[in-house]
Amino acid sequence: MSLLVVHARLITVPAGTTDPGYVEDGWMLVGDDGRIAALGSGEPPADVTASVGADDTLDAAGKFVAPGFVSSHSHLFTSGLRGLGVADTLYGWCDAMLGTTRHMTPEQMYWSTLHGSLDFLGNGVTTAYNFTDPLQSWESMVDGKRVGDAPLRGLDYHYRQADGTRDAGIRFVDASGMDVTAGSADEVFARFAAEVAHTRTFDPDYALGASIMGQVQWSPHPEAAEFEVEAMRRHGVTNQAHFLESPEAIEHQQSKFALYEDAGALGLGLMFGHFIQTTPEIIERAVAGGASMSWQPASNGRLASGTALVPEMLEMGMKVGVGLDDQACTDVSDPWQNMRMGIYMQRARLKDPAAMMPELMLRLHTLGGAEIMGVDDRVGSLEVGKFADFVVVDPRMPDVGPLWHPVRSYVLAMSPRNLEAVYVGGRLVSDRGVSTNPLAAEASAKVHELPAALIPLRGHPH
Repeated sequence: MSLLVVHARLITVPAGTTDPGYVEDGWMLVGDDGRIAALGSGEPPADVTASVGADDTLDAAGKFVAPGFVSSHSHLFTSGLRGLGVADTLYGWCDAMLGTTRHMTPEQMYWSTLHGSLDFLGNGVTTAYNFTDPLQSWESMVDGKRVGDAPLRGLDYHYRQADGTRDAGIRFVDASGMDVTAGSADEVFARFAAEVAHTRTFDPDYALGASIMGQVQWSPHPEAAEFEVEAMRRHGVTNQAHFLESPEAIEHQQSKFALYEDAGALGLGLMFGHFIQTTPEIIERAVAGGASMSWQPASNGRLASGTALVPEMLEMGMKVGVGLDDQACTDVSDPWQNMRMGIYMQRARLKDPAAMMPELMLRLHTLGGAEIMGVDDRVGSLEVGKFADFVVVDPRMPDVGPLWHPVRSYVLAMSPRNLEAVYVGGRLVSDRGVSTNPLAAEASAKVHELPAALIPLRGHPH
């Protein structure tokens, strides 16, 4: 079914320009395939109007219509785990949060992932790079290192997380860890191949790709980077590594950059997640090698990780996307809050308001994220041929006053309170914060059962 959006404050974020593509009174036609067929300013042409019925027209008078947000770094299984590790930096927080998931069943992970995916959609995030919880259970870090002998769970533990993302109706890239210390090389590659194969059975319009959750930062295996690079080449997948995130054991973390560099990972689509405890030399080498990075402002603040040198990275030519990370370390999946935190952090760090402007921040949290994920041909902006994934945002509910500069007000003054509707492929998936997914109520009930089920096994995590 086609859909015609009219009278919108249209923000398109087009590729190839820094202009946000703002149209004060715009229209957009969504085809039967869920992709954008045409768009423009003023009244739509007569042939466009004639192509849809009255029931298929959305009058967005006075409201923003903008691309759905892209989170280029997310852990959607954590939606039932908010409020843990509040007094800790990364490793202590992981002990609290992932020390809890090690007791969760595949079905509990399914419902928590589904709940997290619907939570993202309800807040305007229509595409996510999603790290699944690895098969090998979390083990505590000591001096930035781990032993690597934690128990290994079955493949169903990954499959059900991927299923939860699929069933939510969010677009996603599915990332899984290789857990290279668990078993022989043949076993490691066979497990990863099975995880990729499972995801590739899904509708490719929603499962946009498979990827590796890069674990070199965590792994004691001396050839972890080589394993990941070999899997990238075998399966044609990308790789995003949590890297240089936490302010502990910084020299040890930095020493591992050479492992990825020497293995040839930088030019194969490697993304660095967080990339905070870095140096000008490491940034320069990463840019020269072709790597990109994903920036998580709210998470970095919540975990006291620090502030990534994003303006400097952009100036040096690095591609940057923005992620919401996860509900257990961002707490509220609010992309507007995430954008504002990013803007404020950079301006405060550099004491320069031009260090991060709203238009740039919006681009990083939409098209920029899609670019580093390699899916910008399908999502991230409102352009003909791309999926019609968009948000409808009402600046008068609540009323923020006159829009002196509409795009800047969209970034700086909007919030989920203003979010009226979310569409994926031209189909309504959230109406004023209420999911249209038939599994939403059950997902909510299931995650509320987690404390009673897990505290007897885990104890009450700090």
